[in-house]
Amino acid sequence: MKINLSAKKAFVCGSSQGIGRAAAVEFADGGATVVLLARSEDGLQDVREQLSTRAGQKHDFIAVDFSEPEMLQERVTAYLAGASPIHILVNNTGGPPAGLASEAGPDEFTAAFRNHLICNQIMTQAVVPGMKAEKYGRIINIISTSVKQPIPGLGVSNTIRGAVASWAKTLASELGPFGITVNNILPGATDTARLTALIKKKAEQSGSTVEDVARDMKTAIPARRFAKPEELAYAIAFLASPVAGYINGINLPVDGGRTACL
Repeated sequence: MKINLSAKKAFVCGSSQGIGRAAAVEFADGGATVVLLARSEDGLQDVREQLSTRAGQKHDFIAVDFSEPEMLQERVTAYLAGASPIHILVNNTGGPPAGLASEAGPDEFTAAFRNHLICNQIMTQAVVPGMKAEKYGRIINIISTSVKQPIPGLGVSNTIRGAVASWAKTLASELGPFGITVNNILPGATDTARLTALIKKKAEQSGSTVEDVARDMKTAIPARRFAKPEELAYAIAFLASPVAGYINGINLPVDGGRTACL
């Protein structure tokens, strides 16, 4: 089976680093034209320069902060006004800070809801008309295994990720008749800047070393290691491709077997 994304165009959010960047690279290697979205213009330029380019591919980027939904809507709408339709949307935003749900302020929940669900909705509404016209659409949300099994110490994240998962399942039913699928990738512990920050904070709170915390986390994973961002990107590229056209409305854990439930 060959993943072929030729003649497809993708929006990849949070693509200046980590899983988003890896997905953008995989899409470009598969023949898709990629539009990168993230806060850092310099970071986006660096990633764009690293993307493979064949005939017909002309990669672009939109520098925007997802903590400002109005700006996101304005810039994405302006871009699409003079552009060809988007076939693939990867909703991917850095997770909320760690902490207990019982200690989080209302503003923390509000900010996370805005950064994730509201911005996902803005991006989806922007691209769906073009997907319907093309009779092809793939909306892939990068969430967390917490939608199956809440992760201790990530109270706000657990709450918001669950809301995004339910939103996505609802969309899958609404958009399926138009050739548009909506699926969620649930990353486990992945070697990204966010995981590094979480490990550091846990070490500080527990009085352990970063090395000990990382070792204990790996011990809890049957694969006994953290995922590479590229391993998430392979799953994303599969769901984005034509061969996954009959997969719709699922949560796909990519976690090395860590999640205890089916």
